[in-house]
Amino acid sequence: MKRRGYKIVLMLLIAAVAAGGFLAWLQRPKPVTVKLVSVEKGLVRETVANTRAGTVKACRRSGLSPSIGGQIVRMPVKEGDRVKQGQVLLEFWNDDLAAKLLLAQRQVKAAEAKANQSCIVAENAAREARRLQALRRQRLASEEATDKAVSESRAAQAACEAARTNVEVSQAQVKVAEAALARTRLVAPFDGIAAQVNGEIGEFVTPSPIGVPTPPAVDLIDTGCIYISAPMDEVDAARIRVGQPARISLDAFGDRVFQGKVKRIAPYVLDREKQARTVDVEADFLDAEVTRDMLPGYSADIEIILDEKADVLRIPTEAILEGNKVLVPDADNILRERIIETGLSNWRYSQVVSGLAEGEELVLSVDRDGVEAGALIRPEPGGP
Repeated sequence: MKRRGYKIVLMLLIAAVAAGGFLAWLQRPKPVTVKLVSVEKGLVRETVANTRAGTVKACRRSGLSPSIGGQIVRMPVKEGDRVKQGQVLLEFWNDDLAAKLLLAQRQVKAAEAKANQSCIVAENAAREARRLQALRRQRLASEEATDKAVSESRAAQAACEAARTNVEVSQAQVKVAEAALARTRLVAPFDGIAAQVNGEIGEFVTPSPIGVPTPPAVDLIDTGCIYISAPMDEVDAARIRVGQPARISLDAFGDRVFQGKVKRIAPYVLDREKQARTVDVEADFLDAEVTRDMLPGYSADIEIILDEKADVLRIPTEAILEGNKVLVPDADNILRERIIETGLSNWRYSQVVSGLAEGEELVLSVDRDGVEAGALIRPEPGGP
Protein backbone atom coordinates (compact mmCIF):
# COMPACT_ATOMS: atom_id res chain seq x y z
CA MET A 1 0.00 0.00 0.00
CA LYS A 2 2.80 2.36 0.85
CA ARG A 3 4.51 1.76 -2.50
CA ARG A 4 1.27 2.42 -4.24
CA GLY A 5 0.89 5.70 -2.35
CA TYR A 6 4.39 6.75 -3.33
CA LYS A 7 3.61 6.09 -6.98
CA ILE A 8 0.49 8.20 -6.78
CA VAL A 9 2.36 11.05 -5.15
CA LEU A 10 5.14 10.81 -7.75
CA MET A 11 2.65 10.87 -10.60
CA LEU A 12 0.94 13.87 -9.08
CA LEU A 13 4.26 15.68 -8.79
CA ILE A 14 5.13 14.87 -12.40
CA ALA A 15 1.72 16.08 -13.52
CA ALA A 16 2.14 19.30 -11.55
CA VAL A 17 5.56 19.96 -13.05
CA ALA A 18 4.24 19.24 -16.53
CA ALA A 19 1.28 21.54 -15.96
CA GLY A 20 3.59 24.27 -14.68
CA GLY A 21 5.82 23.88 -17.70
CA PHE A 22 2.83 23.95 -20.00
CA LEU A 23 1.53 27.13 -18.34
CA ALA A 24 4.98 28.69 -18.58
CA TRP A 25 5.09 27.75 -22.28
CA LEU A 26 1.70 29.36 -22.82
CA GLN A 27 2.78 32.51 -20.99
CA ARG A 28 6.16 32.83 -22.72
CA PRO A 29 6.70 36.13 -24.60
CA LYS A 30 5.73 35.93 -28.25
CA PRO A 31 8.46 36.88 -30.71
CA VAL A 32 8.13 40.23 -32.44
CA THR A 33 8.30 40.16 -36.23
CA VAL A 34 10.94 42.58 -37.44
CA LYS A 35 12.61 43.53 -40.66
CA LEU A 36 16.37 43.04 -40.67
CA VAL A 37 18.95 44.69 -42.88
CA SER A 38 22.62 43.87 -43.41
CA VAL A 39 25.55 46.25 -43.06
CA GLU A 40 26.94 46.80 -46.55
CA LYS A 41 29.46 48.86 -48.42
CA GLY A 42 28.36 51.63 -50.77
CA LEU A 43 28.13 55.36 -51.46
CA VAL A 44 27.14 57.75 -48.66
CA ARG A 45 26.42 61.41 -49.21
CA GLU A 46 26.05 64.18 -46.66
CA THR A 47 23.20 66.36 -47.85
CA VAL A 48 20.89 69.14 -46.77
CA ALA A 49 17.38 69.73 -48.10
CA ASN A 50 14.84 72.53 -48.10
CA THR A 51 12.63 72.98 -45.04
CA ARG A 52 9.52 73.84 -47.06
CA ALA A 53 8.56 73.11 -50.65
CA GLY A 54 10.50 75.07 -53.22
CA THR A 55 9.17 76.46 -56.49
CA VAL A 56 10.01 76.22 -60.17
CA LYS A 57 10.61 79.78 -61.37
CA ALA A 58 11.27 81.41 -64.73
CA CYS A 59 14.49 83.36 -65.20
CA ARG A 60 12.38 86.22 -66.60
CA ARG A 61 8.81 87.00 -65.62
CA SER A 62 7.13 90.38 -65.96
CA GLY A 63 3.75 91.65 -64.89
CA LEU A 64 3.19 94.17 -67.69
CA SER A 65 0.82 97.13 -67.40
CA PRO A 66 0.47 100.32 -69.48
CA SER A 67 1.93 103.49 -68.01
CA ILE A 68 -1.11 105.56 -69.01
CA GLY A 69 -4.86 105.08 -68.99
CA GLY A 70 -7.04 104.53 -72.00
CA GLN A 71 -9.70 102.48 -73.73
CA ILE A 72 -8.61 99.11 -75.12
CA VAL A 73 -9.20 98.82 -78.86
CA ARG A 74 -6.91 95.91 -79.65
CA MET A 75 -5.77 92.92 -77.59
CA PRO A 76 -4.30 90.38 -80.02
CA VAL A 77 -3.06 87.86 -77.44
CA LYS A 78 -4.87 85.30 -75.31
CA GLU A 79 -3.80 83.39 -72.24
CA GLY A 80 -1.34 80.68 -73.20
CA ASP A 81 -0.22 82.36 -76.45
CA ARG A 82 3.47 82.42 -77.27
CA VAL A 83 4.67 85.91 -78.15
CA LYS A 84 7.83 87.37 -79.65
CA GLN A 85 9.87 90.28 -78.39
CA GLY A 86 8.36 93.56 -79.66
CA GLN A 87 4.94 92.03 -80.40
CA VAL A 88 1.98 94.24 -79.46
CA LEU A 89 0.03 92.79 -76.54
CA LEU A 90 -2.46 95.60 -75.97
CA GLU A 91 -3.35 98.91 -77.66
CA PHE A 92 -5.44 101.88 -76.50
CA TRP A 93 -7.50 104.21 -78.68
CA ASN A 94 -4.88 106.59 -80.10
CA ASP A 95 -6.30 108.19 -83.26
CA ASP A 96 -5.53 111.66 -81.90
CA LEU A 97 -1.91 110.80 -81.19
CA ALA A 98 -1.57 109.10 -84.57
CA ALA A 99 -2.85 112.32 -86.19
CA LYS A 100 -0.31 114.36 -84.20
CA LEU A 101 2.46 112.06 -85.38
CA LEU A 102 1.33 112.46 -88.99
CA LEU A 103 1.27 116.25 -88.53
CA ALA A 104 4.78 116.22 -87.09
CA GLN A 105 6.02 114.12 -90.02
CA ARG A 106 4.47 116.58 -92.49
CA GLN A 107 6.07 119.48 -90.63
CA VAL A 108 9.45 117.81 -91.08
CA LYS A 109 8.94 117.72 -94.83
CA ALA A 110 7.88 121.38 -94.86
CA ALA A 111 10.88 122.35 -92.75
CA GLU A 112 13.22 120.42 -95.07
CA ALA A 113 11.78 122.21 -98.12
CA LYS A 114 12.16 125.58 -96.38
CA ALA A 115 15.73 124.73 -95.46
CA ASN A 116 16.54 123.78 -99.05
CA GLN A 117 15.11 127.08 -100.26
CA SER A 118 17.05 129.12 -97.70
CA CYS A 119 20.30 127.33 -98.42
CA ILE A 120 19.95 127.82 -102.19
CA VAL A 121 19.48 131.57 -101.60
CA ALA A 122 22.53 131.53 -99.32
CA GLU A 123 24.64 129.83 -101.97
CA ASN A 124 23.57 132.42 -104.59
CA ALA A 125 24.31 135.29 -102.21
CA ALA A 126 27.74 133.83 -101.47
CA ARG A 127 28.57 133.66 -105.18
CA GLU A 128 27.45 137.27 -105.72
CA ALA A 129 29.58 138.41 -102.78
CA ARG A 130 32.65 136.63 -104.15
CA ARG A 131 32.08 138.18 -107.62
CA LEU A 132 31.84 141.73 -106.25
CA GLN A 133 34.92 141.21 -104.09
CA ALA A 134 36.86 140.19 -107.18
CA LEU A 135 35.64 143.26 -109.06
CA ARG A 136 36.50 145.46 -106.08
CA ARG A 137 40.09 144.28 -106.19
CA GLN A 138 40.12 145.41 -109.86
CA ARG A 139 38.51 148.70 -108.81
CA LEU A 140 35.50 147.87 -110.99
CA ALA A 141 32.95 147.73 -108.12
CA SER A 142 32.23 150.22 -105.37
CA GLU A 143 33.10 149.50 -101.75
CA GLU A 144 29.48 150.11 -100.69
CA ALA A 145 28.06 147.53 -103.16
CA THR A 146 30.70 144.99 -102.12
CA ASP A 147 30.01 145.38 -98.38
CA LYS A 148 26.28 145.05 -99.01
CA ALA A 149 26.73 141.83 -100.98
CA VAL A 150 28.94 140.31 -98.25
CA SER A 151 26.40 141.21 -95.55
CA GLU A 152 23.53 139.75 -97.56
CA SER A 153 25.56 136.54 -98.08
CA ARG A 154 26.17 136.19 -94.33
CA ALA A 155 22.50 136.81 -93.57
CA ALA A 156 21.43 134.21 -96.14
CA GLN A 157 23.87 131.68 -94.66
CA ALA A 158 22.48 132.31 -91.17
CA ALA A 159 18.96 131.83 -92.51
CA CYS A 160 20.11 128.53 -94.05
CA GLU A 161 21.53 127.35 -90.70
CA ALA A 162 18.34 128.41 -88.91
CA ALA A 163 16.22 126.48 -91.42
CA ARG A 164 18.36 123.37 -90.93
CA THR A 165 18.02 123.66 -87.15
CA ASN A 166 14.28 124.00 -87.63
CA VAL A 167 14.36 120.67 -89.48
CA GLU A 168 16.05 119.09 -86.45
CA VAL A 169 13.39 120.59 -84.18
CA SER A 170 10.67 119.13 -86.39
CA GLN A 171 12.38 115.73 -86.32
CA ALA A 172 12.52 115.88 -82.51
CA GLN A 173 8.80 116.66 -82.47
CA VAL A 174 8.24 113.50 -84.51
CA LYS A 175 10.10 111.49 -81.84
CA VAL A 176 7.95 113.08 -79.13
CA ALA A 177 4.81 112.14 -81.06
CA GLU A 178 6.12 108.61 -81.61
CA ALA A 179 6.87 108.24 -77.90
CA ALA A 180 3.37 109.43 -76.98
CA LEU A 181 1.89 106.96 -79.45
CA ALA A 182 4.13 104.14 -78.17
CA ARG A 183 2.78 104.65 -74.63
CA THR A 184 -0.63 103.57 -75.89
CA ARG A 185 0.77 100.18 -76.89
CA LEU A 186 1.97 97.44 -74.57
CA VAL A 187 4.69 95.35 -76.25
CA ALA A 188 6.52 92.19 -75.18
CA PRO A 189 10.01 92.95 -73.81
CA PHE A 190 11.13 89.36 -74.49
CA ASP A 191 9.92 86.08 -75.99
CA GLY A 192 7.58 84.17 -73.72
CA ILE A 193 4.11 82.90 -72.86
CA ALA A 194 1.20 85.14 -71.88
CA ALA A 195 0.33 83.32 -68.67
CA GLN A 196 -2.42 85.75 -67.68
CA VAL A 197 -4.33 88.39 -69.62
CA ASN A 198 -6.57 90.91 -67.85
CA GLY A 199 -8.79 93.18 -69.91
CA GLU A 200 -11.25 93.14 -72.78
CA ILE A 201 -11.72 95.27 -75.88
CA GLY A 202 -13.76 98.37 -75.00
CA GLU A 203 -12.72 98.45 -71.35
CA PHE A 204 -11.15 101.60 -69.93
CA VAL A 205 -7.92 100.97 -68.05
CA THR A 206 -6.28 103.30 -65.55
CA PRO A 207 -2.76 103.01 -64.10
CA SER A 208 -2.38 101.61 -60.59
CA PRO A 209 -2.35 104.27 -57.86
CA ILE A 210 0.94 104.54 -56.01
CA GLY A 211 1.11 101.94 -53.27
CA VAL A 212 -1.99 100.07 -54.48
CA PRO A 213 -1.04 96.87 -56.36
CA THR A 214 -3.40 95.77 -59.12
CA PRO A 215 -3.27 92.73 -61.44
CA PRO A 216 -1.05 93.25 -64.49
CA ALA A 217 -2.60 93.53 -67.93
CA VAL A 218 -0.37 90.70 -69.15
CA ASP A 219 1.73 88.30 -67.07
CA LEU A 220 4.58 87.33 -69.43
CA ILE A 221 6.80 84.34 -68.59
CA ASP A 222 9.98 83.29 -70.37
CA THR A 223 9.79 79.48 -70.16
CA GLY A 224 13.03 79.02 -72.07
CA CYS A 225 14.99 79.35 -68.85
CA ILE A 226 13.81 78.03 -65.47
CA TYR A 227 15.41 77.31 -62.10
CA ILE A 228 14.45 76.15 -58.60
CA SER A 229 14.20 78.38 -55.55
CA ALA A 230 13.82 76.73 -52.15
CA PRO A 231 14.17 77.82 -48.49
CA MET A 232 16.99 76.23 -46.47
CA ASP A 233 17.24 76.26 -42.70
CA GLU A 234 19.66 78.90 -41.42
CA VAL A 235 21.61 76.16 -39.62
CA ASP A 236 22.43 74.46 -42.94
CA ALA A 237 22.96 77.63 -44.97
CA ALA A 238 26.51 78.21 -43.70
CA ARG A 239 27.69 74.96 -45.33
CA ILE A 240 26.15 75.63 -48.74
CA ARG A 241 28.36 77.01 -51.51
CA VAL A 242 27.67 78.16 -55.07
CA GLY A 243 28.54 75.38 -57.52
CA GLN A 244 27.79 72.46 -55.18
CA PRO A 245 25.95 69.57 -56.90
CA ALA A 246 22.26 69.15 -56.16
CA ARG A 247 19.52 66.60 -56.76
CA ILE A 248 16.20 68.13 -57.83
CA SER A 249 12.83 66.40 -57.56
CA LEU A 250 9.36 67.59 -58.50
CA ASP A 251 6.02 66.20 -57.32
CA ALA A 252 4.74 66.45 -60.88
CA PHE A 253 7.46 64.05 -62.10
CA GLY A 254 7.10 61.35 -59.44
CA ASP A 255 10.32 59.61 -58.37
CA ARG A 256 12.39 61.08 -61.19
CA VAL A 257 15.48 62.94 -59.97
CA PHE A 258 17.25 65.68 -61.97
CA GLN A 259 20.87 66.74 -61.62
CA GLY A 260 21.59 70.38 -60.86
CA LYS A 261 23.95 72.74 -59.08
CA VAL A 262 23.64 75.67 -56.69
CA LYS A 263 23.72 78.98 -58.58
CA ARG A 264 22.81 81.53 -55.89
CA ILE A 265 22.51 81.85 -52.12
CA ALA A 266 20.46 84.76 -50.83
CA PRO A 267 22.64 87.22 -48.85
CA TYR A 268 20.06 87.58 -46.09
CA VAL A 269 17.88 85.49 -43.76
CA LEU A 270 14.09 85.48 -44.00
CA ASP A 271 12.03 85.48 -40.81
CA ARG A 272 8.62 84.52 -42.17
CA GLU A 273 7.48 82.50 -39.20
CA LYS A 274 8.36 82.57 -35.52
CA GLN A 275 11.43 80.43 -34.86
CA ALA A 276 11.63 79.52 -38.56
CA ARG A 277 14.45 81.41 -40.21
CA THR A 278 15.46 80.37 -43.70
CA VAL A 279 17.78 81.33 -46.55
CA ASP A 280 16.57 81.10 -50.14
CA VAL A 281 18.83 78.96 -52.33
CA GLU A 282 18.55 78.74 -56.12
CA ALA A 283 19.64 75.80 -58.26
CA ASP A 284 20.00 75.36 -62.03
CA PHE A 285 19.40 72.19 -64.04
CA LEU A 286 22.57 70.74 -65.58
CA ASP A 287 20.62 69.59 -68.65
CA ALA A 288 18.32 72.32 -69.95
CA GLU A 289 16.53 69.81 -72.19
CA VAL A 290 14.81 68.16 -69.19
CA THR A 291 12.98 71.40 -68.41
CA ARG A 292 10.94 71.47 -71.64
CA ASP A 293 7.82 70.04 -69.98
CA MET A 294 8.22 71.90 -66.69
CA LEU A 295 5.95 74.79 -65.84
CA PRO A 296 6.81 77.72 -63.57
CA GLY A 297 4.95 77.32 -60.30
CA TYR A 298 5.52 73.57 -59.88
CA SER A 299 6.58 72.58 -56.36
CA ALA A 300 10.12 71.23 -56.12
CA ASP A 301 12.73 70.06 -53.63
CA ILE A 302 16.50 70.52 -53.62
CA GLU A 303 18.89 68.08 -51.98
CA ILE A 304 22.34 69.68 -51.91
CA ILE A 305 25.34 67.34 -51.72
CA LEU A 306 27.88 68.71 -49.23
CA ASP A 307 30.25 65.72 -49.25
CA GLU A 308 30.33 62.09 -50.37
CA LYS A 309 32.35 58.92 -49.82
CA ALA A 310 32.28 55.75 -51.90
CA ASP A 311 32.76 52.14 -50.80
CA VAL A 312 32.24 52.74 -47.07
CA LEU A 313 30.19 50.78 -44.54
CA ARG A 314 26.64 52.07 -44.46
CA ILE A 315 23.25 51.34 -42.93
CA PRO A 316 19.81 52.90 -43.45
CA THR A 317 19.51 56.06 -41.39
CA GLU A 318 16.06 55.04 -40.15
CA ALA A 319 17.64 52.10 -38.28
CA ILE A 320 19.55 54.44 -35.93
CA LEU A 321 17.95 55.27 -32.58
CA GLU A 322 18.61 58.25 -30.35
CA GLY A 323 22.12 58.26 -28.98
CA ASN A 324 23.55 56.54 -32.07
CA LYS A 325 22.16 53.19 -30.94
CA VAL A 326 21.08 50.25 -33.08
CA LEU A 327 19.32 46.98 -32.21
CA VAL A 328 21.25 43.85 -33.16
CA PRO A 329 19.89 40.27 -32.68
CA ASP A 330 22.12 37.75 -30.89
CA ALA A 331 22.37 34.02 -31.58
CA ASP A 332 19.09 33.42 -29.69
CA ASN A 333 17.25 36.17 -31.64
CA ILE A 334 17.23 38.42 -28.58
CA LEU A 335 17.71 42.11 -29.39
CA ARG A 336 20.77 43.82 -27.93
CA GLU A 337 21.56 47.55 -27.99
CA ARG A 338 24.83 48.62 -29.53
CA ILE A 339 26.33 52.09 -29.75
CA ILE A 340 27.93 52.93 -33.08
CA GLU A 341 29.98 55.81 -34.46
CA THR A 342 28.69 57.41 -37.64
CA GLY A 343 30.25 59.64 -40.28
CA LEU A 344 28.53 61.16 -43.29
CA SER A 345 24.77 60.92 -43.19
CA ASN A 346 21.61 61.81 -45.07
CA TRP A 347 17.97 60.87 -44.85
CA ARG A 348 18.64 57.52 -46.57
CA TYR A 349 22.05 56.19 -45.51
CA SER A 350 24.56 56.80 -42.72
CA GLN A 351 28.23 55.88 -42.77
CA VAL A 352 29.34 53.43 -40.04
CA VAL A 353 32.78 54.34 -38.68
CA SER A 354 32.84 51.76 -35.88
CA GLY A 355 30.54 49.46 -33.93
CA LEU A 356 29.34 47.23 -36.78
CA ALA A 357 31.01 44.94 -39.29
CA GLU A 358 30.13 44.25 -42.89
CA GLY A 359 27.44 41.58 -43.19
CA GLU A 360 26.06 42.01 -39.65
CA GLU A 361 22.31 42.27 -39.34
CA LEU A 362 20.36 44.90 -37.44
CA VAL A 363 16.72 45.88 -37.05
CA LEU A 364 15.31 48.24 -39.65
CA SER A 365 11.70 48.36 -38.39
CA VAL A 366 12.57 50.07 -35.09
CA ASP A 367 9.19 51.82 -34.86
CA ARG A 368 7.12 48.63 -34.46
CA ASP A 369 5.46 47.86 -31.11
CA GLY A 370 7.57 45.68 -28.85
CA VAL A 371 10.84 46.31 -30.66
CA GLU A 372 13.28 47.07 -27.84
CA ALA A 373 16.38 45.70 -26.21
CA GLY A 374 15.72 42.28 -24.69
CA ALA A 375 12.81 41.43 -26.98
CA LEU A 376 12.59 38.07 -28.73
CA ILE A 377 12.27 38.56 -32.48
CA ARG A 378 11.34 36.64 -35.58
CA PRO A 379 12.86 37.89 -38.84
CA GLU A 380 10.36 38.95 -41.44
CA PRO A 381 10.16 36.51 -44.38
CA GLY A 382 12.18 37.59 -47.35
CA GLY A 383 14.69 39.47 -45.24
CA PRO A 384 18.47 39.25 -45.56
